[in-house]
Amino acid sequence: MTARITASVYTSHVPAIGAAIDLGKTAEPYWQPVFTGYERSKAWMTANKPDVIFLVYNDHATAFSLEIIPTFAIGCAAEFKPADEGWGPRPVPVVKGQPELAAHIAQSVILDDFDLTIVNRMDVDHGLTVPLSLMCGEPDAWPCPVIPFAVNVVQYPVPSGRRCYHLGKAIRKAVESYDEPLNVQIWGTGGMSHQLQGPRAGLINREFDNAFLDQLIADPETLSKKPHIDYIREAGSEGIELVMWLVARGAMADTPPRVVHRFYHVPASNTAVGHLILENPR
Repeated sequence: MTARITASVYTSHVPAIGAAIDLGKTAEPYWQPVFTGYERSKAWMTANKPDVIFLVYNDHATAFSLEIIPTFAIGCAAEFKPADEGWGPRPVPVVKGQPELAAHIAQSVILDDFDLTIVNRMDVDHGLTVPLSLMCGEPDAWPCPVIPFAVNVVQYPVPSGRRCYHLGKAIRKAVESYDEPLNVQIWGTGGMSHQLQGPRAGLINREFDNAFLDQLIADPETLSKKPHIDYIREAGSEGIELVMWLVARGAMADTPPRVVHRFYHVPASNTAVGHLILENPR
């Protein structure tokens, strides 16, 4: 038997969410609705623990500075420490990698004509650790190994949604050719609509966000063709992070997925929180 992708998880990775968890503020009136929306997700995660998580996120100038910015980077190390983003590392477990599967995916995807940067040492920031906290709570150790996959959505030019979607298909092909019966989940993180600077700082577009979720579920092929300018105009300068969700969606089976959970909440810090869990047909 070979490995297979059983499900995909999509979630915002707002840094203030991590701070709320770390400082014990999750029950405060402002934050409680956000964390209530993930209670079902944590129960699902406990009941559906994968062998490996392939986690798509973006680095926030911690592992990569503006001196070197890979478009796509796969973490092939045995472990990844929480990054110090200016106020000390988050008090969360070290992320254990899966070097064998990561190396296999890198080889398969690169031979499928996608250029990946192979990273054998890097720290991981809130883009990766906040989704793990939302889905897994505050354990002494994360429930399984994680393969970090960083996408440049910080410095233009960023990859197109279509490129990300087809990359997901190449990742699925790579996983399914790995000769171990591993249960793999793929997570797409970032977004939703938000802008951090300029006259439109604080922009949130509920209509765009929910239409994106609808189309991500039902018609990702068409969604993948959405041009960058539409994301920027409708979802703000940081809304472009949503192309990372298309990597995860492209890695799902071609048959319609089962929607396990859908959640959307405004506001969380200066953005909206969106969340989906999709399962492949068994």
